[in-house]
Amino acid sequence: MAYQTINGVRVWGNPDDGALSQALTCSEHGNVVQTLLMADHHKGYSQPIGGVVVYDGQISPSGVGYDIACGNKAVRTNLKAADIKPRLAKTMDEIARRLSFGVGRVHNDRVDHELFDDPDWAVYKAIGKQEHDKLRALAQSQLGTVGSGNHFVDLFEETATGQLWIANHFGSRGFGHKTASGFLNLAAGREFLGNAPGEKMDQPPVLLDLSSELGDMYYRAMKLAGRYAYAGRDYVIRQVLSILGAEAEYEVHNHHNYAWKETHNGKEVVVVRKGATPSAPGQVGFIGGSMGDISVIVKGKDSTENRDAYYSTVHGAGRLMSRTQAAGKMNWKTRKRSGGQITSKQMLDAVRDFGVELRGAGTDESPFVYRKLQEVLDAHKETIEVMHVLKPIGVCMAGADEFDPYKD
Repeated sequence: MAYQTINGVRVWGNPDDGALSQALTCSEHGNVVQTLLMADHHKGYSQPIGGVVVYDGQISPSGVGYDIACGNKAVRTNLKAADIKPRLAKTMDEIARRLSFGVGRVHNDRVDHELFDDPDWAVYKAIGKQEHDKLRALAQSQLGTVGSGNHFVDLFEETATGQLWIANHFGSRGFGHKTASGFLNLAAGREFLGNAPGEKMDQPPVLLDLSSELGDMYYRAMKLAGRYAYAGRDYVIRQVLSILGAEAEYEVHNHHNYAWKETHNGKEVVVVRKGATPSAPGQVGFIGGSMGDISVIVKGKDSTENRDAYYSTVHGAGRLMSRTQAAGKMNWKTRKRSGGQITSKQMLDAVRDFGVELRGAGTDESPFVYRKLQEVLDAHKETIEVMHVLKPIGVCMAGADEFDPYKD
């Protein structure tokens, strides 16, 4: 087996002390069946990113996290990358212009969607009219916006065929964030839209019994946020296809911050994956690298190790350096950073050398702050098969110094 077991936690890759400590805390609370760390793990809020916790009859809003249903959509187009390379710079300019990147961004033109007639909006009505109206309006205004942090819209060239791919990465935006914070508030006896006390990274998980009224309400709200994230990623892909004048031939779409009811070892359980991609046998997923590295389309293997992983794998390369380490501390009065280990020139040189046309992004998203994707893929080689290797040629993200509270 490629994993090791540390105090009951199954760990792929090299153990990170901070993330392992968080995983051990998670394993000690609630009806835990198994706790796991994928090879791209690092510290998160309560449950580590790259962490998977399997529960019997419980769900964890803190485990799913604030960016409910963060995930990726990738499509293979009917174009070759060579077809657009002569106009790549103009294409990336148009993507940056037409799509909305950054914190709190909204659409000037409202995006209508059948999602807003979904019966699960009744969950918010049951909480209160103010809560329902506020979150519904926020969701409508932000549908299809990309956000900031590590969220992106990228163009790729498939290394084996030269085919052009599009991929994006973001979740349920402010709607998901306020849903998460709202249920964490309710679980603590506070008002849904109330101000929470200061959060601690290493605090124990918040758990709800699925059989309880609050647990059922959260599960329904989480699924609604999941459908919202899918709708947003669909919208963005359609916009990029329109810019390219292309059609989608094949698509891959999945969450990596979510909780699923699944059957393992003959028993229904709840699998909470934070920064971890589902990888059931035959299930296809997208795993992104940095802007100076490959990304891949993978398929889950029917193997003993994949069963031991509760059909879970990595969602990316995993950070080696925090955002503050990379970019430095921000003085919000002067709008200047100091003390960062990575300069803009280093980042731009590295990305240019890799052949990428970049729009936006700060040094905290530079290739230097991430592991090499192949390293974490190698740790999971008994659980997933790489189907397609994709090399980025165009990367679009929010500009530097945009902090995204709706992060994964």
